[in-house]
Amino acid sequence: MKQVIALGGGGFSMEPENPLLDLYVLNQSNKITPKICFIPTASGDSENYISRFYNFFEKQNCKPSHLSLFKPPTRDLESFLLEQDIIYVGGGNTKNLLILWKEWGLDAILKKAWEQGIVLAGISAGSICWFEEGVSDSFGHELEPLKCLGFLKGSNCPHYDGEENRRPAYHELVAKGKVKSGFATDDGVALHYIDQEVSKVVSSRPNSKAYKVYFDKTVKEVEIETNFLGNSF
Repeated sequence: MKQVIALGGGGFSMEPENPLLDLYVLNQSNKITPKICFIPTASGDSENYISRFYNFFEKQNCKPSHLSLFKPPTRDLESFLLEQDIIYVGGGNTKNLLILWKEWGLDAILKKAWEQGIVLAGISAGSICWFEEGVSDSFGHELEPLKCLGFLKGSNCPHYDGEENRRPAYHELVAKGKVKSGFATDDGVALHYIDQEVSKVVSSRPNSKAYKVYFDKTVKEVEIETNFLGNSF
């Protein structure tokens, strides 16, 4: 079973007092004490970001680690990653992430991990990277289309309610055919893919949503049923 959990925002880096999304990610490995590896490439391996990852996950029933491409833990990155149960990708600059991953061969390694059933998760840049295309601010202040890994079909736009220009920018790009139809996620919302289909949409916030966005004479936006995780814990 191939799994991707794509967070539009939230998790330990955005809502440290609300663990619902990150606990959901941990629960999807079906391991009692899953090994979870954080990849902070998009942030330039921010030490503060890495520290916040450990501050949260060291308190959970799991075995956390991280993979730095600036200070690699080993030459054998493939074995290191394929030993994990969950790979969690942080936010930041998606274009830089994709370039560095390709140079280091992580794009191929992560595809192998996905095909072997290792849970792939990520927030913002760590969400859009799995899709064919994403809406990214990697080039500066403007939101622009970006070709991504293509594990998942279509496009993805995170922070849909968290940044005021996200919704109009995504609508415009879809309308002009600059990105394919896809899914938008509010902060606090995650799309849970099994194989290449959305299996479930979950949220750490009661009023946050996900949307299918597509073009049919005009841009259409359809709200997707979203499950508030606060009802589950």
